Amino acid sequence: MIARELNAIDRLVALLSKLPGIGKKSASRLAYHILDADTSYARSLAEQLESLHEAIKRCSVCGSWTETDPCPICADITRDSRTICVVERAQDVHIIEESREFNGHFHVLGGLIAPLEGISPGDLTIGQLLARVKRNDVREVILAMNPTVEGDTTALYLQKLLKEEGVEVSRLASGLPVGGDLEYTDKLTLSRSFRGRVRMG
Repeated sequence: MIARELNAIDRLVALLSKLPGIGKKSASRLAYHILDADTSYARSLAEQLESLHEAIKRCSVCGSWTETDPCPICADITRDSRTICVVERAQDVHIIEESREFNGHFHVLGGLIAPLEGISPGDLTIGQLLARVKRNDVREVILAMNPTVEGDTTALYLQKLLKEEGVEVSRLASGLPVGGDLEYTDKLTLSRSFRGRVRMG
């Protein structure tokens, strides 16, 4: 049996199905939606994707995605610079900001400690976090990692390091289910988690 050569739609479906949460059926629906839409829509989408990495960069302070450096949050002098909320991914910053419960600064780790996956503390931005804590005389660090094995491991590791710096360390508490993900947490639950955060150690 001779393998059929992939056409343009097949190649698009293959690319779209690599996106998180998008299976082959969803990717196919998206591909045909783009095909059915006006040509200008497809062109505009392609242009946005092409320029994405040029327009968006990492904030040199917190590590979040931004068009300006430093990002608007880091540049905002009305925010509490002595409180830092540590998150795993850049998208977690946006999720927490939507809750309107936190008015400090952020720090993106860029992942979690996961020895089985070959991710060690040296692969994360832990060194930059400690430098910020010392430089800005930070009084509290809130650990907002997901309540998973990797999240717990990372939180305990950071707690030990931050305690040596004399910083109060707390972690989001009530409302977040074990094994859950910040991305799928509603605003009210997230707000309660911030207000009910518990001191570690």
